[in-house]
Amino acid sequence: MSDTPKPILPQGRIRSDTVVPAGAPWSARIARGDVLRLVDLEGQQAIDFLCFNADDPGERYHAANTIKVPGQIYIGAGSVLRSSLARPMMTVIADTCGRHDTIFGCCSFELDLVRYGKTNPECCQRNFERELARHGLGPEHIVANVNFFMHVPVALDGAAQIAESLSRPGDHVDLRAEMDVLAVLSNCPEALNPATGPAGPTPIRAVIWTPE
Repeated sequence: MSDTPKPILPQGRIRSDTVVPAGAPWSARIARGDVLRLVDLEGQQAIDFLCFNADDPGERYHAANTIKVPGQIYIGAGSVLRSSLARPMMTVIADTCGRHDTIFGCCSFELDLVRYGKTNPECCQRNFERELARHGLGPEHIVANVNFFMHVPVALDGAAQIAESLSRPGDHVDLRAEMDVLAVLSNCPEALNPATGPAGPTPIRAVIWTPE
C-alpha cells in the first residue's frame, strides 16, 4: 500500500476545516446533506466516533442496528450508520481504508487498568464526556461507538483483538449526514495497544462541506 499522501480538501463549499490535536475531542453540528471528511493525517490513528439526532439527541448511533441491517460488522464505503430507531443517520460515501471497527467501543481509565494495569494521560471516555457536556449531554449518552481506522479482526472462534491499523497517511472517510446530526469524536489517546500505531497518538483533520 502506498504511503503517498492523498488529497484532503473535497470539491464543494467548505463549512469548517479543523486539525484535531492528538488525544483531543471535537464536535460539530452537520446539516442534512452536508459531508464530514475525517482524515488520518499520519496513518494508523483511531478515531472514536458518535453521532446524535441534532434536534433530539435521545436518538443516537446504534451499533447493533448498524451491524444487523447489512449483516456486516465492519464499516466501509456504502455503510449506513443507523440510529436507535434504525433510521439512517450518516452514510459512508467514500472510504480509502475500509474495515472500520464497530464492536470494541472506546477506551477508559477503568478498562485500561483492567487490561494493562496502568492508564494513559487521557482516554476516549473522558473526551466524550467533556465534549458532550458542551452540548448539554451527559455520560449516559455515550454508547458503543464506531472506531474509524481501527482494525479489529475477528476469528472464526470469536476471538478478537486490536491489530495494526490498515490506514496510511492521508486516508480518509466521507460521511454524508442523512439528518441534521451532532457529530462527536475523540482522537484516540490510547498508547497501550496498536490503536494509535507505533508512534502513538497523532493529529487528524475534520472537514465539513456542502457538495457542489
